[in-house]
Amino acid sequence: MIRTIAFALAALLPFAALAQAQLVVRLEMRVVDSVTLSGGQFLTGDEKGGRKVTLGGELRIPGPPGMKVPAVILVHGSGGISGATDAWARELNAIGVAAFILDTFSGRGIVSTVADQSQLNSLAMMVDSYRALALLAEHPRIDPKGIAIMGFSKGAVASVYSANERFRKMYAPQGAGFAAHIGLYTPCNVEYRDDDKTTGKPIRLFHGIADDYVAIGPCRTYVERLRKAGADVQLTELADAHHAYDNPAIPVPRAFPANQTTRNCTLKEGEIHAGGAGRVLPAALPRLDDRGRLDRDPQEPDRGGRVRADVLTAANRLEVLEAKQHSGPVPSHIRLLVDE
Repeated sequence: MIRTIAFALAALLPFAALAQAQLVVRLEMRVVDSVTLSGGQFLTGDEKGGRKVTLGGELRIPGPPGMKVPAVILVHGSGGISGATDAWARELNAIGVAAFILDTFSGRGIVSTVADQSQLNSLAMMVDSYRALALLAEHPRIDPKGIAIMGFSKGAVASVYSANERFRKMYAPQGAGFAAHIGLYTPCNVEYRDDDKTTGKPIRLFHGIADDYVAIGPCRTYVERLRKAGADVQLTELADAHHAYDNPAIPVPRAFPANQTTRNCTLKEGEIHAGGAGRVLPAALPRLDDRGRLDRDPQEPDRGGRVRADVLTAANRLEVLEAKQHSGPVPSHIRLLVDE
């Protein structure tokens, strides 16, 4: 389903329709200068209090030399860059969209945060993403008005909440902004101050109903709040899809007992509500439930490769796949991709 989501994503980018036979990809390794912030530092705009860090990323540009193309910044999850990230980059390049694979871990000496999320606050990855936006906006081959951001799990915090106007004012480079915000299996269980005031750019979420690691419920709630505030937001619910449904490294259900998850916590800026009971706790890290699973329906082992779908359709400037709830197999209007 990667291609289904991919085509919906392409709809937000103009002229993203290179024929496969014309595809020429230039690879560039780029340095991203950033800063490591705690959650508190991020929320108060204390960049000077953070630690400077040098990160990297791989930019893959399709099309002939001299041609400007739109781009998508890909922000990995807790496990770091995976085969799914590469698959997304290939799908994007195939429809004429550049892909920037941002590595927020290696420059910080991090391999994975799945067992210890305190190594890097998810909000810090938003700073990295805005620094990557500044880099791409100055690139001679990239259309500065056509740069979207797409994140996965932990990385989806950066991709989705960067639509917050408050955070844009705090961290976006002058004169630049994201054309769209795409989140796959996004942790939506944090309510930030004024987070229903968005930039007005499209927000698209794709989440598995069967996800028991990052639950879909908080995203339903958040999307409803955003809609009431007039935001351009859609949530596509994928029946039977679990967490990391697009990752080819997890083709069958597996248990990850050491992984940390906040699935039983509802957080609010300045306070934490545990277990949905409404009890206000001190503003600190919540106690983490470590029984999370990243798994897949054993009856459909190919689903991970097939769910990458239509986040990409080359139609006018920002028409992204209309969000629909469906309780059966992926509907026929979504093109499926079975990995070779």
